[in-house]
Amino acid sequence: MIDALSPDKLRISCNPEIFGCDDSMGVSPLQTIIGQTKALRALQFGMDIANKGFNIYVSGAPGTGKKTAVERYLHKIARDRPTPPDWCYVNNFQESYRPKAISLPAGRGRIFKRQVDRFVEAARSEIGKAFESEEYIAKRNSTIKEIQQQKENLITRINERAQKQGFVIQPTPMGLVTIPMKDNRPLTEEEFRAMDKKEQNAIRRKQKTLNEKMKETGRQMVAMERKTQEMIENLDREIASYTLDSLLEDLKKNFRDIPEVVRFLEDMRNDMLENLAMFRAEEGQQNLPPGIPPGMPMVPRDDIRFRKYLVNVVVDNTDLKGAPIIMELNPSYYNLFGRIEKEAMLGALFTDFTMIRAGSIHRANGGYLILPVEDVLRNYFSWESLKRSIRNHEITIEELAERLGYMTTRWLTPEAIPWNVKVVLIGEPYLYYRLYELDPDFRDLFKVKADFDTVMERNEENMKYYGAFVCSLCQEEGLKHLDKHAMAKVVEHSSRLASDQGKLSTRFGDISDIVREASFYASEEKAPLVNVSHIKGAIEQRFTRSSLMLEKIRELISAGIIKIDIDGSRVGQVNGLSIIDMGDIMFGRPNKITASIGLGREGLIDIEREAKLGGPIHTKAVLILSGYLAHQYAQDKPLSLSARLVFEQSYTGIEGDSASCAELYALLSGLSGVPIRQGIAVTGSVNQKGEVQAIGGVNEKIEGFFGVCKEQGFNGEQGVMIPASNVRNLVLNDEVVDAVKNGYFKIWGVSTIDEGIEILTGKKAGRRKADGSFEKGTINQLVDAQLRALTEKWMTFSNGGSPKGK
Repeated sequence: MIDALSPDKLRISCNPEIFGCDDSMGVSPLQTIIGQTKALRALQFGMDIANKGFNIYVSGAPGTGKKTAVERYLHKIARDRPTPPDWCYVNNFQESYRPKAISLPAGRGRIFKRQVDRFVEAARSEIGKAFESEEYIAKRNSTIKEIQQQKENLITRINERAQKQGFVIQPTPMGLVTIPMKDNRPLTEEEFRAMDKKEQNAIRRKQKTLNEKMKETGRQMVAMERKTQEMIENLDREIASYTLDSLLEDLKKNFRDIPEVVRFLEDMRNDMLENLAMFRAEEGQQNLPPGIPPGMPMVPRDDIRFRKYLVNVVVDNTDLKGAPIIMELNPSYYNLFGRIEKEAMLGALFTDFTMIRAGSIHRANGGYLILPVEDVLRNYFSWESLKRSIRNHEITIEELAERLGYMTTRWLTPEAIPWNVKVVLIGEPYLYYRLYELDPDFRDLFKVKADFDTVMERNEENMKYYGAFVCSLCQEEGLKHLDKHAMAKVVEHSSRLASDQGKLSTRFGDISDIVREASFYASEEKAPLVNVSHIKGAIEQRFTRSSLMLEKIRELISAGIIKIDIDGSRVGQVNGLSIIDMGDIMFGRPNKITASIGLGREGLIDIEREAKLGGPIHTKAVLILSGYLAHQYAQDKPLSLSARLVFEQSYTGIEGDSASCAELYALLSGLSGVPIRQGIAVTGSVNQKGEVQAIGGVNEKIEGFFGVCKEQGFNGEQGVMIPASNVRNLVLNDEVVDAVKNGYFKIWGVSTIDEGIEILTGKKAGRRKADGSFEKGTINQLVDAQLRALTEKWMTFSNGGSPKGK
């Protein structure tokens, strides 16, 4: 019979001296990402490769520090990358509904906007002054006077001609009319009618000729008016052009290396020359959008007429050093791709290019964008638009309603900006596999996977890194520092989280919470440093706060409502161990497993499966037991038995194979008639060859049974039997280890069913002899004999005899 495990096998300690200091203040803060060598290589590859589609999916369990690690790594490399340009939107003077995007070197966008603002203000002021200058007024009056003189000359000539022909020209509401004269006075209608026809016709012919001349003179006067207007406009353009050119000279010189800016300045100059009337608006006059009647109560945020000359800097990288790193934790469509804001005026919405606002993608252009994939997927249009932007290599700002086809109103369509973003999605592994399986675009657009592990090797280097991590956390969050023994306890707890003596957990979120809580307890005690008791208290309290269900279960066991025997021996009955996962905590509890044996050919019947409470893995495990029985005992006879296995007082689903060893022990006890010690609980799975296999949650299961034994009282014979392959996973709490040291509690690691049945029954399992039989008086011999007897009885019964052979 194998011996129980020694206390030193139940937990691995950390030597506080490895940190080389007395407390975490003496440790250098963490400067690197620890325990994720493979993920870092993938990140480095993904960041360095510039080909299309090599964006990155960072995969890992929650709490492994993926987000912080990615941020730190990107900050490390981004500062050496070139700073991306600024982006501005300006008016498209040819098509105002399609604003133009202009790229300028980092920092020059702000300068460009400021200088254009100054230019517009100066233009408004200087052009107004130019139009009020004496020189301009003199030239304008001279031009008008010259044309006016020509018009007067035409009128004089036509009047002289009319007088020579006996007519006078008089103005009427219907225009100029010619009236015949007689004796230097106009003829009356009666006098004209009194004339003979010949004389009337002569006057009419002269009048017609004169009217034709008057029409020609009128056309000449209209032409003169038009010429006057053109001359005044040319004068205005000449004066304004000189003013604008002098104002634009320095601005063009400052941005002559950017052709798009020079073209915009030329277009702006030409538009100003075409709209000089704006610059003559009276001071303080209210300027309204087109179509809004004057006198309406409005408070525009600026002079709307001059907005078209402004510059909208949507991305300003003036203060940025290196490539941008943007983490968008709320990746809605508008937060990612920007929006076009509107102003309400008289119940209608008004917008222009100055109300275009950038999104996270614009700010990340030329750098890195970090997105939580689960939140992106919750926003369907964010995900689809993100993929489209990566595919098309452009960033487009558009209204969501327009994309859906709900909007028919004419709206702004800003020019797209070229895409230059490395996207880093952060999420859990299952989302990666689901996307890879169901979304064909995903595998083409996110070709690099950086997989963050939940554990790392427990070696001296990594334990020192843990001390550096604690130092960084305390410095960043203003926590109390830990003494060396507290740091060692944190390392030991890390192994507990990893459930492996040779590993450390990379769930730094959980570790950080322990340190924060311990710092709180130290502050309450006014202790200068966090010590071991504070770390232990934090660990225990985190568990205790969520352990109400565990306490209720133990109360029911202590009261005898849930029947669990922890002393004495029973045939066909064993204590199995199961895990209850509450999400924030996980704990173990014992379950009574019983087996009943009878005559029949049904074989093993899993009552949990028949009641539809057993999951597929548990069902498989029970079927493996049939394979074990066939392999071990049915080499020289058929199996004829009816055995039923059940978890007593279990009213919820059963899943997993970790109770298959316990079920087999109960079955062997029932067949052999040898009782099992009830003070020993069992966990482990088994294969058809009788080999005991590893299971999960071994620490929680042991501590769960230990807690039940503690409440009901130790008798020195209690303990837990686990797979030998799980011994390396033992990181038990101090209370269990102390009980083992004092002989109150035992833990065995077994490799085979034979080893386990010997511990449970105190009887040899028995080897198979050369003739195929087992050693007499052993468990295997008793089981084999019982199965043979059952087979013989069944054959007698099936041949027409009674079960007793009579």
